[in-house]
Amino acid sequence: MITTVKPHQYFKVFHRFRLALVPGLLIATSLTLVGCTQESQKATNQSPAKNVLDTNTSKIKTKVLHMGYQQAGDLIRVTKVLEKRLEPLGVKVEWGQFAQGPQLMEAMNVGKIDLGSVGETPPIFAQAAGAQIVYVVGKRSDGRKSAIAVPPDSPIKNIKDIKGQKVVFQKASASHYFILRALEDAGLKYSDIQVQSIPNVEASSAFLSGKIPIWVTGDPHLARAEKLGKARVIKNAEGLDSPGGYYIAGKQFAIDNPELLRIVIEEMDKIERWAEAHPQETAKLIAPYQKLPPDVMDLVISRRGYGLTAISPDLIKKQQRVVDYFYKNGLLPKPLNVQEAMLTPEQYAAINPPTISQK
Repeated sequence: MITTVKPHQYFKVFHRFRLALVPGLLIATSLTLVGCTQESQKATNQSPAKNVLDTNTSKIKTKVLHMGYQQAGDLIRVTKVLEKRLEPLGVKVEWGQFAQGPQLMEAMNVGKIDLGSVGETPPIFAQAAGAQIVYVVGKRSDGRKSAIAVPPDSPIKNIKDIKGQKVVFQKASASHYFILRALEDAGLKYSDIQVQSIPNVEASSAFLSGKIPIWVTGDPHLARAEKLGKARVIKNAEGLDSPGGYYIAGKQFAIDNPELLRIVIEEMDKIERWAEAHPQETAKLIAPYQKLPPDVMDLVISRRGYGLTAISPDLIKKQQRVVDYFYKNGLLPKPLNVQEAMLTPEQYAAINPPTISQK
């Protein structure tokens, strides 16, 4: 069961700075997972099973791994690959669902979540607000699944036309960085638009009913609107110099559980490789949980990013550029060093399986 929880100010924030909170924070309170379907069983059976690491499981300190995922869903949860690998080791997996990345980061800050997947932006605002988090591993994305959309009959034809208009997106999410860059490319400033922060899960119905003039969003909400003939994309995030997304962990959890993280990353990497090679099977697996028609699910899968990337000096530099960009635009109260939210090279070596890409 998923319940709606009233928003709270979880972060300790700097003066003049406050992470925007919005209604619609979704946290899964049920600790019982939906049983695996026959398709998910098939997926985990077909996913690569070789090169399982000889991990010293006796050093695993936690007995429960709290995983967070967003409204857009999570293939790792659906296929139950973590449960299959960890339960024999005495580790239970519990899942929490959140509207978007900022809400997931809030829950991690108060210890409700150990590990979760977000875009490049949420951990920046979380770190700025004092959250003790670390980047664990990167996720690839080419930007095609994110876009600035308007109703089909809108007079807006390009980014320059949005000057002075109300633009809806979730602040501190990946859409925040995207709209900043899009505005700059068009010669506009952040102050040239009227920002309204609403999570995708709430904005979706409003946009489909014509109540939102400009929406910065992503799949599966974007794909659904497109297939319903309710959205016209004026720009997607393809070509944006975003480093992609990340799996983020609570700092102390990551320090205390390198063996557990190594197992988790290995299983995530294997199912990602399987999914990339089996897009149709992947769509069938996720569709029942997304409750989306097959044509919408096929579009989502066609734009889905695959593969994990090890945290490297180059990736850190790319993420720092995003941090500096927010600061330059007056959205962070002071400069932020992303290196302070990283593990040491030795710690990354301990959690990264040899199959993880270094690029």
